[in-house]
Amino acid sequence: MKILVTGASGFIGGRFTRLALEQGLEVRINGRRAEGVEHLVRRGAQFTQGDLLDPDLAKRLCIGIDAVVHCAGAVGTWGRYQTFHQANVEVTENVVEACLKEHVQRLVYLSSAAVYVDGRSHLGLKEEQVPKRLRGHEARTKWLAEQKVLGAAEFGLETVVLRPHRVTGAGDGQQFARLIERQRKNRLRIIGDGLNKVDFTSVQNLNQALLGALSAGDTALNQVYNISNGAPIPLWDVINYVMRQLELPQVQRYRDFGLTHVSAALGEAACLLWPGQPRPRLSRFEVQALHEHFTLDINRARHYLGYDPRTSLWASLDEFCGWWRAQGAPGA
Repeated sequence: MKILVTGASGFIGGRFTRLALEQGLEVRINGRRAEGVEHLVRRGAQFTQGDLLDPDLAKRLCIGIDAVVHCAGAVGTWGRYQTFHQANVEVTENVVEACLKEHVQRLVYLSSAAVYVDGRSHLGLKEEQVPKRLRGHEARTKWLAEQKVLGAAEFGLETVVLRPHRVTGAGDGQQFARLIERQRKNRLRIIGDGLNKVDFTSVQNLNQALLGALSAGDTALNQVYNISNGAPIPLWDVINYVMRQLELPQVQRYRDFGLTHVSAALGEAACLLWPGQPRPRLSRFEVQALHEHFTLDINRARHYLGYDPRTSLWASLDEFCGWWRAQGAPGA
């Protein structure tokens, strides 16, 4: 099988490309940063640099391809809507169109569990429980991109959409970087009672889900799947584990959720008025994510994709911390 992996210069796309090469697949990759994929090229990946906002590039990338694993996109809690729309919706439109024109058989799209976020706690979320009102640029644009992908099934493209939550492991620059920075400056506080449980996804488990999506049978197609380790853990236990591994002080001081949320709202308002709209120290979405329960029901993925998350969160955290120290990153 010959596959195209978009976003291969990023954390998830890069990790999946390594697995695909190890599995003997022929892999073409795309990304904006050549320096971020040199290790993949040495392993045998064929690299084409460029921006997928160019529909002609997307079409060229899909020539002779059997399946596309579309990992490129924008995530996060801050930024301009147009940036998210371009990276998530317009790029995905180009990829879908290229798949159809070049007769690619299957498209696997990496979405996000951010589509469920509505500022409230949730336990055991099922795939159909997307709120009527989506909150945040990532949620809105990932949802629109999902619809573009699933709509292509009408024209014969086999599609699978995955929604992972809090993916971590070596290379993860999202989950803990800002928390580590805040703790180094003694600014990190436990929000609320610190007992909120969340789902994480070990990148190794997500890789297996992506691989399973490539080979899944007809009954698994044109559906959306939650992906996580399926083992909810108190978030602040996880954060303090990372701090211990990096020899940083434990987070022990508490702060009221309501006061923190108001403070974050004021900080956002100030940043929106400031030239360049710099990122606030702590956004309302980050406050909610640090306070609310958030877990996923992964039974659909278990049943249709044969998904069996075997790598524990602790193993992935050890991997992350080892990588973080090796980078010489602050707090390491």
